[in-house]
Parts: sequence; structure tokens; C-alpha cells
Amino acid sequence: MKVYAMNQLPFGSKHHALRKSTPTIALTVTFTLVLFTVFPLCYPLLGYPLYLLKSFSKSQISISSYVAVKYGSIYENESEQKCDIFTGEWIPNPHAPYYTNTTCWAIHEHQNCMKYGRPDTGFMKWRWRPDGCELPVFNPAQFLEIVRGKSMAFVGDSVGRNQMQSLICLLSRVEYPIDVSYTPDEHFKRWRYPSYNFTLATFWTPHLVKAEETDAYGPTHTGLFNLYLDEFDEGWTAQIEEFDYVIINAGHWFYRPCVYYENRQVVGCRFCLLENVTDLPMYFGYRKAFRTAFRALNSLENYKGITFLRTFAPSHFENGEWNKGGDCVRRRPFRSNETSLEGVNFELYMTQLEEFKLAEKEGKKRGLRFRLLDTTQAMLLRPDGHPSIYGHWPHENVTLYNDCVHWCLPGPIDTWNDFLLEMLKMEGVRSYEEKLDLSDRKMKLR
Repeated sequence: MKVYAMNQLPFGSKHHALRKSTPTIALTVTFTLVLFTVFPLCYPLLGYPLYLLKSFSKSQISISSYVAVKYGSIYENESEQKCDIFTGEWIPNPHAPYYTNTTCWAIHEHQNCMKYGRPDTGFMKWRWRPDGCELPVFNPAQFLEIVRGKSMAFVGDSVGRNQMQSLICLLSRVEYPIDVSYTPDEHFKRWRYPSYNFTLATFWTPHLVKAEETDAYGPTHTGLFNLYLDEFDEGWTAQIEEFDYVIINAGHWFYRPCVYYENRQVVGCRFCLLENVTDLPMYFGYRKAFRTAFRALNSLENYKGITFLRTFAPSHFENGEWNKGGDCVRRRPFRSNETSLEGVNFELYMTQLEEFKLAEKEGKKRGLRFRLLDTTQAMLLRPDGHPSIYGHWPHENVTLYNDCVHWCLPGPIDTWNDFLLEMLKMEGVRSYEEKLDLSDRKMKLR
């Protein structure tokens, strides 16, 4: 049957054609509504992830109940429970990896596991399958088209840089970037993709706020730091306004001894072993640091970008702490029912989510967008993906401990960019929905 546009209906048969096409129109409208309703369901970014409830043991039920009572429903809409790209399982992927340590020059030496003799390759051959939907494997050409003419910054520690290097390697199948850094400092790098006018940058700020090292040796031989919890780190905040996408992260550096300052006065510390200084939980500094970092973004007059919080990725030390012989020797991912988020990892994760929700609410007043790039559950299940001893040659005299914090490249961290691309693909839909919601609220205020 020939289908006409409304302005193409033959004269004299308009009403007849309308009657005949009514079922088709109804089906089209229904399909469109379903399309725009279901796609965002893969991104329940405004509430807490489904796996928090699914992974709790009986002893943890009180924690999930606490979350539900204090913060309300986990999901704003019941239908959002159908699919969450961040909740799922790792399944075999014989087609991976999509680059190697010989085809990509961007891999940091300490994450170049194959170069330094890791004997197994299975850790590279898995992909993330969400419960109830599919997560496409990273498409470099598609990514570069989406970010054409834009800029993206990774703000945080070396695990954030780890993701940026993964992204460069994944994109290398289409184009390598050129170095356009303003400084020789490796902590502040900028890369440009000439064919797409796309800029990629990394800003080193492991504590997110203004910080200084006061004792390189420190109580645990990892340094002692002064953290000015209410002060911006201008190393990144002074340059971030120009970026379209900002991916912020922090975590493992907060385990190190720190002295906490507010209003330039000492308010406590984390394992500083200083007389007359109150020892506070690590989460105290962690919370204040994220609050200040988000306040910086929300206060910048010309910042119009989208802020992604990349959530905490747990380490996997076993049989000892990181400096006491702990190592990560497993060679397969966990299943989701074999482990759960608990203890310090749980506290850090919940602290991030709580501060994220506060920042998101404040950002909405300015029309700013905050997104949750929730890597925590996926990486909790990947004890096999760390460098361990394979970040240097066995005969080298290095002071590094077994690395169960960073991630081998290629490896499971590549999936973070699968997440990122999928979120960028949906950003147009979400932005449109939020504009409609904003317009509706304005109408109600009149």
C-alpha cells in the first residue's frame, strides 16, 4: 500500500486515506513512544543502581533498607528497573581484544602486562552483558563522529588516566591523535584528533582539591599530604570551562595519610600520627573533596559541559594488604553472586553517590547536566584484570608493590569506554527530555 505524507494525499480521498492509515499511524506513534521510553531505561542515572539491592547478603539488608528510607525509591519510575547497563555479568568474547600492546603506543608501561610477560591472555577476552539489554562493543568511528568539534577532559588520578589511554587505543583503529600539550608535565596532557577537531585532555588531581605533600616518606611510606578540603585545585578548575565533557574520578589516594584543613585550620586527619590532631574516617575527607570539586563545576560562569562521575573501581588485594604481600592472582571474573560490595568499598561508593545527587540537584538550577558513569559493579567482578607483578621486568629493582589497583591494557577497563559511548549516544534523547521537563515546570510556575 502506498503511503502518503499528509500534504501529499490525493484530492478527494483525504478522509478515506486517513481512515485507512489510522492503524498505521497509531502503530507508528506507539512505537515511537516505546522507543523514547525504553532507551533511557538503560540509564537509571538519577537513582541508585539495581545491583546494590541484588548483591546485598542477608547481613546487608539493613543497609539497603537505610538507602531506600533515606533517599526514597531507588528508581523514579517502576519501569526503569527493567534495564540498567551497569548491572550484569561478564561473558566470554572470543573477538577481543580490539588492539594490542604492539598496535597502540599509548599504554603506560606499568599497565603493559603483555610486554612484561603476563602468561595468560584470557583476561582480555570478556565483555560486559547487562541484565535485560545489550551493551554494544566500542565503535571508534561512531565515537569520533559524536564528539566531532568537541572536547573531553579526564580529571582525577592515574586510574582516570588509565581510562583515557584505553580510549586512545580504542580510537587508534580510526586515527591517532597529535600531542598539543601546553606543558611537558605528563600529568597534564592534551591530544587532538585533526580529522574530527576533537580534543582529549587529562588533568592530574588525585585529591580533586588543593593539596600539598608535606612529607614524602610519611607514616606509611606513601607520603603525608595536606588537603585543603574547601579550596579548589586551580590546576584543573582554572582550565575546565572550555570542555564539553568532564569525567571526574578519585579514590585510592585517599587511603594515604592526610591532614585535613578547612578555612586554613586543621580539622583532623587520616592516619597522620600527629599529636593533638583528631583521627577522622577516610570518608570525611573523601566527601568534602567531592563536594568542593562539584561546587567548582557548578560555580564556573562559562562552564556548559556535561559532568560524568566515574565511580570508584575497587582494588583486589588478597592474602595481605597492598604493602604486606597482597596480590591479585585470580584468572577469571567473579559471577555477580560470588562477591558483593561491602566495607570500605561500599562506604566510598555511597559517599560518591550521595555527593553526586546533591551536585546534580544544584547543577539543574543552572541547566548543567550530571551523569553517573557507574563502573563499580563491573570492576568489582574483575580481580583478574590487574597488572599484579606484570608492570615491570622481574629483574628490575623497583619499589612498586604488586599492582592490584590499575588495569591491564587491553583489558576490562576498555568496557568503561563502551559505557561512555553508549551514554553519549543517548545524551540527545536525555537532553531533549530534560528540556521538556524544564519547560513543563516553567509553565506550572506561571
